[in-house]
Amino acid sequence: MKVLIIGGSGFLGTELVRQATSAGWETAATYCSRPSNVSGASWDQLDVRAAGDVDELLAEVAPSAVIDATSGASDWAVTADGSIHVAMAARKSGCRLVHVSSDAVFSGARIHYDETCLPDPVTPYGAAKAAAETAVRLLMPAAAVVRTSLIIGHGRSVHERMVHDLATGAGDGVLFTDDFRCPVHVEDLASALREIAMFGRGGMFHVAGADALSRYELGVLIARRDGLDVTRLPAGRRADVRMPGALDVRLDSTATQGTVRTRLRGGREFLGVP
Repeated sequence: MKVLIIGGSGFLGTELVRQATSAGWETAATYCSRPSNVSGASWDQLDVRAAGDVDELLAEVAPSAVIDATSGASDWAVTADGSIHVAMAARKSGCRLVHVSSDAVFSGARIHYDETCLPDPVTPYGAAKAAAETAVRLLMPAAAVVRTSLIIGHGRSVHERMVHDLATGAGDGVLFTDDFRCPVHVEDLASALREIAMFGRGGMFHVAGADALSRYELGVLIARRDGLDVTRLPAGRRADVRMPGALDVRLDSTATQGTVRTRLRGGREFLGVP
């Protein structure tokens, strides 16, 4: 297996590179500003906004599969246009494409979302992700589009760092009690993505954890795991501050879990709290 991981220096990308190299895959990965310190992979700097550079890299690497784990937040040129450039290059090279998307494509109006649900984003980031999904599926019908949720793992995720800052007084903010997601462990997500890259089936997949947790509940679990003072975590309601975005989005991964062998653990399990 020869894989190219776009966004290999990010939180998810680093875990993908680690697992791919450990499995003996010939692994190439890209970075924006600096490569990850994971050994065993070849690294190339890449700006996905430059379509010609993406074409050139795929032609040079000639991978059997590309996993696009780029995260450009609400930057349309990266999140939407960049994903289109990757899909176009993958189509030219004839390789397998696994595109990582997000539960941000949903408004939360129906709360529970399975793989058949159509996007109805309410934020710029969600709109960019939805546009990327649509373009990828149009350009490469055989591609796999994988929606996921909050990614947690080993203290390195954005949410885990935020909890530590709040509990130690190093940062300001609040953990919402009415903002629900289905957090997934980065190891489970990366493992599922590699499986999907291997078995070659296209379509829509949901890879999220089994538990629906509020941001505050998740913060409490992280604090307990790490021995932090839970009483120092500030709680509040997102609805009260009128922050844009969905309140309650729960990805239903039942269909995908029936396809991949990787067990998608819930947050309570992977954080070690019964």
